[in-house]
Amino acid sequence: MKTAFLFPGQGAQTVGMGADVAAAFPAAAELFAKANEIVGFDLRAVCFEGPSERLNSTTMSQPAIFVTSAALLEILRTQEPTQDLTADVTAGLSLGEYTALYAAGVINFEDALLLVKKRGGAMQAAADATEGGMVSLIGLDEEKVRQLCDEATQGELLEAVNFNCPGQIVVSGTRSACARAAALAEKYGAIKAVPLEVAGAFHTEMMSSAAETLREALSQCHIAEPSPAKTLANISADYYDSADGVADGLARQLTSPILWQKCMERLLAEGVERFYEIGPGRVLTGLMRRIHRKTRVVNVSSIESVQKLLGKT
Repeated sequence: MKTAFLFPGQGAQTVGMGADVAAAFPAAAELFAKANEIVGFDLRAVCFEGPSERLNSTTMSQPAIFVTSAALLEILRTQEPTQDLTADVTAGLSLGEYTALYAAGVINFEDALLLVKKRGGAMQAAADATEGGMVSLIGLDEEKVRQLCDEATQGELLEAVNFNCPGQIVVSGTRSACARAAALAEKYGAIKAVPLEVAGAFHTEMMSSAAETLREALSQCHIAEPSPAKTLANISADYYDSADGVADGLARQLTSPILWQKCMERLLAEGVERFYEIGPGRVLTGLMRRIHRKTRVVNVSSIESVQKLLGKT
């Protein structure tokens, strides 16, 4: 039976994440302590105690989600009931792709954390230099979303960038174009339009300066050849097949659409039957329910879910 480990992206963070598992499992606590040493500030306290305004900032949420996801993975790796649980493939939503590559042994913990920290800072800087936003459109197919974007753009940037699941597509662009898109949603038959609380127009050319900063950081990072576990790239729904391809894909990801639905459909078509969402929240579990209702995802996000998986409840 093929197994996939899935890792969440930005937006999954909540104050208190990781605190319960770190208190119960020394392996998780040690990883949070190691993360503090690497980043040079008390990231653990921000995860465990907030405040939410600080945790939710782009610069903080990205390393926080990565470390919390890695800590939950570490528990699975070190506890006897799950030590033999390994992934045939890994995938992560946007930011979560770094955790997926870490889980696959392609990037080590320190390098991945430093890259994620650099990524968050670069994205925030690019957002500060532009006037961008994102809107989630619920209930429209890809063709309708593209028609809506054509009408709303009015010479400004507006693109479909997150293809998460059937009926949920996120558009990204200038703030005024996003506002027009939200206003036009009902005309095109959307159930609703939800402006996202993000700093800028992620996954568009408005993040090109961040992509260049990240590309430079990736050139200084050791990336192993992707083997034996396979990791799917968000921007292509293809497997990474070289270290150079990983570096290129991670940099291009900042200015390219995220094809999450296609990634999951590929895994299902290739016979993956067991899925584990490892990290804070239940976003990917919910998306899979929309992509393929009969596929069950084991959610590993809290002390309760970990104990259930370990057979301790």
